[in-house]
Amino acid sequence: MRSLMSGEWFVRLLADVREKPAKWLTRLVYLLGPWACFTFVEILNDNRFSKDFQPWQVLLNLVWYYIVFFLARVLIGRRRPAGTAVCVLLFAAGLLNHYILRFRGRIIFPADLGAWRAAVNVADGFDFSLDVQIRQAIIVLIAYLFLLSVCPREGKRERPRAATVAGLVLTAAYIYAFFFTNLLPAMGIYTQQWTTRRNGFLLNFTVALRYSRVERPEGYGRQAVERLAERFPATEGDASAVRPTNIIVVMNEAFSDLTIYDALEPSEDPTPFLHSLRENTIRGFAYAPVTGGGTAATEFEFLTGFSNAFLPPHSVAYQLYVNRHTPALSAALGRQGYATAAFHPYRASGWNRPLVYGYFGFDEQYYSDDVTSPKYVRRYISDESDYETLAALTERGRGEELFIFNVTMQNHSGYEQGWNRLPAAVVPDERAARTDKGLKQYLSLVRCSDEALRGLIEHYRAVDEPTLIVFFGDHQPSLSNEFYELMYGKPLEERTTAEVMRQYAVPFFLWANYDIPERDGVEISTNFLGMLTAKTAGLPMTGWLNFLSELYERLPAVTPVGFLTPEGEAVTREELTEEQAAWVRDYEFLCYCGLMDRAAPVREFFLDTP
Repeated sequence: MRSLMSGEWFVRLLADVREKPAKWLTRLVYLLGPWACFTFVEILNDNRFSKDFQPWQVLLNLVWYYIVFFLARVLIGRRRPAGTAVCVLLFAAGLLNHYILRFRGRIIFPADLGAWRAAVNVADGFDFSLDVQIRQAIIVLIAYLFLLSVCPREGKRERPRAATVAGLVLTAAYIYAFFFTNLLPAMGIYTQQWTTRRNGFLLNFTVALRYSRVERPEGYGRQAVERLAERFPATEGDASAVRPTNIIVVMNEAFSDLTIYDALEPSEDPTPFLHSLRENTIRGFAYAPVTGGGTAATEFEFLTGFSNAFLPPHSVAYQLYVNRHTPALSAALGRQGYATAAFHPYRASGWNRPLVYGYFGFDEQYYSDDVTSPKYVRRYISDESDYETLAALTERGRGEELFIFNVTMQNHSGYEQGWNRLPAAVVPDERAARTDKGLKQYLSLVRCSDEALRGLIEHYRAVDEPTLIVFFGDHQPSLSNEFYELMYGKPLEERTTAEVMRQYAVPFFLWANYDIPERDGVEISTNFLGMLTAKTAGLPMTGWLNFLSELYERLPAVTPVGFLTPEGEAVTREELTEEQAAWVRDYEFLCYCGLMDRAAPVREFFLDTP
């Protein structure tokens, strides 16, 4: 300590630099390595340092780069080969991410590492030519490797010093804090799903890795799961119900009924046909797990029956958790004799769907290229063309039982686009219009969807095959906070649980071209809609669907923001009764079992019927 205070250490350091300049030059070049790698990886990631990063984001990225360089130095023992190996490895990772961005429109996630065989199988169809970003990144890589190459060769491998031990301890402490504590949630750092401009590639990948682990529920055990499976056995279908030949599920992009807000006074009803549906219809509002975006979260709930309430905030199961073991309604219906198809009239790149739909047991997948002579509204394939494709699929499969899961695209956000093939049919009142410039276009889009919906229902009214149509929005639109504050008449942070849940409510209905019991004013969350579909169709019920049916009677809505009781009261988890809390605990156990516990011996509980 005395030598530190006197500055003797600095004198000795300068003397060592003068005596061994080559060694210190090598150290300096090695310390520049993380900066060089960060630079070429983010060039490949299509990020710009001047616009896309805050200083803290640069810092958190560099921490990981320095950790990688430090560990490589410890393992290999010499800086030149360690630096070369790390640079080549990180360049390869950045290049792979660049091609995925180029071909799929999204970034690499940890779950992709387990799907490399599928990626290799389709690699022949892509253009791997060198673009501007790749050339720029190669220049940075070569420049740094050249600096390393001119550094003097080091002597024999050094023995670990106290500084190395201290570095390992600090590295282990940081990794533990990053992956096993609440450090990231406390800092508000979550996975970016499409690009990494708010995180950077290496930081985003490690953040995704952190959130790839769903916490094991307290008290979870396979014996508890097995007891639940015994309590809820699979049952035969309803013999008195008509088994539909066609089950068509339409999850309509951003479709909502904003007239639930009394403060909105549009020039006319945006959804007159939707509001007119009564005959052979079960209808009401479904509570989605997201609002303003996050389509994949809602379709995940419908297809699996699992709830996003038990997943880390802002995580997307399609990109982090779903795997070939994940059970789904489509797979269960496939076992019951239905041919299954997924259809989304946009690019296949969205939300990792090709891989997920394969895991979910869909026999066929269709995307924008499969739409014949598509019509567009703005720049997206219209609901009208979407429904024409559905009609063509059922006609092609005439005579066989068919389950179709359809995610539309027409109403996707960006409500200040051009009005291509979109009449301004509904005009918001002046106060509401001032809060969001895209509101007028959104309301007109919903009217356009309502007209297409009329055509869909009229088509299947004339079809002689029993057909059940399930329709719901995936979430409310991405509109300004100012708009919603006007609707509520208060700041958003002052809303009650019931008022918050209203922003997650979307219309839903089940309609059949044959007689089914009619119900109006039904409230349900999207994780129960798959169960309601199977029950309405009179299909054999898996043990899992029977559990969901019982849970629905006790809590009609389970969402990340609140729960709905049978009396219509919105409550938080802390406000549940002891009995309700026990049901939610059992639900969380089963969701964890089906999504995360690959060794659980109850897979038949989710998929098998008598």
